[in-house]
Amino acid sequence: MILARDQVEARWGDAMVALELFGIDPFALQGLLVRCWPGPVRDRVVEALRVVLPAGAPMPKLPAHVTDDRLVGGLSLAGTLRTGTVVVEQGVLPRADGGVVVVPMAERLLPGVVAHLCAALDTASLALEREGLTRVLSCRIGVLALDEGLGDERTPLALAERLPVHLDLSGLPPRLVPPAMPRPEKVTRARALAGTVTIDDALVEALCEAALALGVAGLRASLQAVRVARLHAALEGRSAAAPEDAAVAARLVLGPRATCAPEAPPPAPAPPEPHDEANEPSPPRDDGADAGSEARGAPKDLPELLLAAAEASVPKDLLELGGAPRAPRAGPRSAGRAGASRTSTRGGRPAGARAGVPQGGERLNLVETLRAAAPWQRLRRATRTRDVRRVEVRQSDLRISRMVQKMESCIVFCVDASGSAALQRLAEAKGAVEQVLADCYVRRDHVALVAFRGPSAALLLPPTRSLTRARRCLAELAGGGGTPLAAGIESALTLALDARARGRTPLIVLMTDARANVARVAGTNADDDALACARLVRAQQVSALLLDTSPRPRARARALADAMGATYLPLPRLDAHRVSGQVQQLTREHA
Repeated sequence: MILARDQVEARWGDAMVALELFGIDPFALQGLLVRCWPGPVRDRVVEALRVVLPAGAPMPKLPAHVTDDRLVGGLSLAGTLRTGTVVVEQGVLPRADGGVVVVPMAERLLPGVVAHLCAALDTASLALEREGLTRVLSCRIGVLALDEGLGDERTPLALAERLPVHLDLSGLPPRLVPPAMPRPEKVTRARALAGTVTIDDALVEALCEAALALGVAGLRASLQAVRVARLHAALEGRSAAAPEDAAVAARLVLGPRATCAPEAPPPAPAPPEPHDEANEPSPPRDDGADAGSEARGAPKDLPELLLAAAEASVPKDLLELGGAPRAPRAGPRSAGRAGASRTSTRGGRPAGARAGVPQGGERLNLVETLRAAAPWQRLRRATRTRDVRRVEVRQSDLRISRMVQKMESCIVFCVDASGSAALQRLAEAKGAVEQVLADCYVRRDHVALVAFRGPSAALLLPPTRSLTRARRCLAELAGGGGTPLAAGIESALTLALDARARGRTPLIVLMTDARANVARVAGTNADDDALACARLVRAQQVSALLLDTSPRPRARARALADAMGATYLPLPRLDAHRVSGQVQQLTREHA
């Protein structure tokens, strides 16, 4: 999406205002979520944050795949071995107390890291339990989450909902970004005023009404909007929040969270016809609520004013829907971007250690072994008959490295290209396979294509990662002839077993209307032959997905899926994206 210059300036201006608010009190605001790709724009955001933070405030960067010891704190191995007593060193979060933690690639955060960040934001402390010690560490931090995801990849919902301000700077061309930067002197003056700013009940009610109109669920976002309005009032030097402060809060907090576009206000009633009021008594005026609210700066149309301000940051697709509700994004990351993984002790990415004696090619984790032995050195030295300055390691101290390996998957597409399928749903089946092929290419899965028609089945594409070859074979697939369903299942099973022997996770995707009429052996029943082959798939414990390509779901196809132990999905009720999602889910479950 190409943005005009005025749109770029508006987004950058909102980003600078948000950074100024963040600099007033990072822990009070709690954090910013900035969706921005690596490059000059993101670097300028981080640089601008350094400008507005208090002097000496820490601003550490969270390492990728950080461990618990580095994140929260743990045993200092060198200090413990040197002194003979347990020495605990601080992690990244406790060291950031009073400052901001910068989190790059927030869409890739592991669940344990997200849990620690959320605990620090909620309680301003962390519980450290290491080597029998329990300590509570102060951790008043703010979080700058940099979301670099593509497509549907998103920051985990638990963290995203705790960060009040969401900014989308992903489409900003660096050459059009204005040179404006935050004003540190203004932030410094606001820091002394922030704790005394008040907000009127009418403004709070208007923010809640705006949240309801935008489909923002829960009370957290409304409370965050109130907090942002107060900080913005302090930034402007006001002791009480005004409607313009609430408008900024609606634009920064409520707009990006909208799940439906606000409805258009009803037309104003026609003005009454003029008449002579000279001789009529004036109606009694209530000098209470209405006059008081206007005197406090809360006009009657305040909710409409806030909705108008929030529309500037409402997602574009909501405005195009014209008010239709959209389900909130529940997934923190796209399932199509991360392949299945398994725990191993022989290779892969480090994922901690476990107690045990290395055997069968397992690797000894020397650092964790020494870490387990270090607290006991003083006691062990006291039992020696002579003084030897060495580290004594016992069998109970041994630790084995745990690894996480990416699992390669092999998706075997078995497509019914018979005459009945060609007349019914072959074109739609090709479209679904096309979408699944694209997602398999992103995950670097192997794909194979088997088609059955006429007297037998044919291997059109052996397992490959080439998306171009797969698409070409699929496009050249023609329909017609009989339905040798048993031969197709048998060929797909052979490919799946070969993939398993090569260390891959196989998955058979069978697309058919289940109208078998050609058996492997002449004179036998084609349906019974297909069911026998389907039972072999179940016996070999190969996961499978059967997509019924009939215009209406058929009992014969469901029975075939039950015999295979496969997930049954009628294609007429699904689209290509849901078929792809089901393939990804089965691949992860059976990895």
